[in-house]
Amino acid sequence: MTEHPRKWVPEIMYEEYEEESISGGIPFIQVPDDKEMPDILFMFGSQNTGEFEPDLDGDPQPIVEMELYQYACMQYLKDSLSPSVYDEVRVSLGLEPLSVATEKGMAQSKKILNTGQN
Repeated sequence: MTEHPRKWVPEIMYEEYEEESISGGIPFIQVPDDKEMPDILFMFGSQNTGEFEPDLDGDPQPIVEMELYQYACMQYLKDSLSPSVYDEVRVSLGLEPLSVATEKGMAQSKKILNTGQN
């Protein structure tokens, strides 16, 4: 049985932030030739609870709460959902509907091209 090219465990990489860096300081994933970008990423968020418990030596150690988060690839959602459902997902994430965001992006691009500024 062949493994699906989107189902693999990626390594999240970081580049030192510099003006000329390829990633611009945004984390990235190196996708192997035989794979595709994963459709969903799972990440734990950890946060101190403010409480402590003793370790094996009796020293207080902070109690950490772990919560699992899931991050989906917006392109895969766009390809799979109807435009109205996709816009509902965007709005639920605090984004504008795609047509509004596209229009604003085009206006910004025209402004940059016409004035050489952003």
